[in-house]
Amino acid sequence: MANQPLTQNTSNPWIVFFHRDYDFLWLGVMCMSIAMVLRTLISAQWLYEVTGSATQLGLLGVVQLAQLPMTLYGGSLADRIDRKKLMFLTQGVAVIMLLILTFLAASETLLPWHIFAVTGISGIVNMLGSGARPAMLPRVVPRQLLPHAVTVQVATRQISMVFAPIVFWQVFERFGVSIAFGTAACIAFISMIAPIMISASGKPENPDEKVSTISSLKEGARFVFSHRLLPGLYLLDFGVNIVSFYRQLFPVFAHQLYGLGAEGTGLLNTADAIGGIIGTFLVFRLNHIRRKGLVVLIGTLVYAIFLTAFGINKIFVVGLVLIAVLGLTDSISMTMRQTIVQITTPDRLLGRASSAHSFAAMGANHIGQIEVGVMSGLIGAGNSLILGGGISLFVIFAIWQFMPGIKSYRYNPNEPFEEQT
Repeated sequence: MANQPLTQNTSNPWIVFFHRDYDFLWLGVMCMSIAMVLRTLISAQWLYEVTGSATQLGLLGVVQLAQLPMTLYGGSLADRIDRKKLMFLTQGVAVIMLLILTFLAASETLLPWHIFAVTGISGIVNMLGSGARPAMLPRVVPRQLLPHAVTVQVATRQISMVFAPIVFWQVFERFGVSIAFGTAACIAFISMIAPIMISASGKPENPDEKVSTISSLKEGARFVFSHRLLPGLYLLDFGVNIVSFYRQLFPVFAHQLYGLGAEGTGLLNTADAIGGIIGTFLVFRLNHIRRKGLVVLIGTLVYAIFLTAFGINKIFVVGLVLIAVLGLTDSISMTMRQTIVQITTPDRLLGRASSAHSFAAMGANHIGQIEVGVMSGLIGAGNSLILGGGISLFVIFAIWQFMPGIKSYRYNPNEPFEEQT
């Protein structure tokens, strides 16, 4: 389905950029990721500076948690309607939301409830489009290149998480919140336009117009729950992140652990993203490994250990190193999880399988944001992460012991939809 024939050396991960349609999909993901990170950082920093409350940041997770059912519906949409149009429309709403925040901030009428409202609306539309982006990958590159395409997409998000915090730090401190939101809106506009430049069809494969949304969701659920790998992978992601999610609480950690403000927030985000980029490039070296499930388990185990160390540490420079390792290990396990979803799911079910992964991941992140935010207010940021690290270790060992299919899984490229043991 890709727009060019596969004649190149598939061992080179950068060969994906020889496919024009992939370039536009990549550009859209890059700009969307930067805009989302900027909105999150600006909103969190402004909210924390205005309210001084770690619990308020945690409560943002409640708003995001309520959006989760839309993720599953978005996966169904991606398997039933034009995926390019879905990306265009959802990103268009994101642009409008950022322009509203820009106007409110510029007119000095921005209030905390505005942040919560925009976070809710933006989250809903983003989840409606979340299944379309991964579902388009088999359309823009040959299936043999999917592991590389997934890895490059994750690397793109990680790079954006280095670039965006630097932009946030400089623009927010130099020009204020209104210019910061306006900058995010301009970048989001590019992410809205890029998908419609893709020439490959975005229409779903053999859609059954008579199938209801409920029936479509049921079919996707049956596929996921009967899969020998996906339930365990989703459970691992959920069980760990629900007690360890830290990224949207960097303002709290910067203040409570190191006595810093926006500068500390930006540097912690940058260190996390740099680690993520290194982890993603390591995945390029690991893509040849057939036991991809084992890589996920080991990466998550190291993540839990360093999360505990970050909670104990009080030295900012050491904290940056620990956060970088957290970003590295999380990136490896996340990329491998997404790769397994892509290589073991048929195109007609890819939107729903991807949305189920997003549902588990984002659900854990939002609940984790609430849990870590509330616990940081009750027992301190460091203690909340130490507790989360301990629980994460228990979850990992439970998955290792009672779901052995993950650690024994071996990818067979000749039978991609048959999970090999």
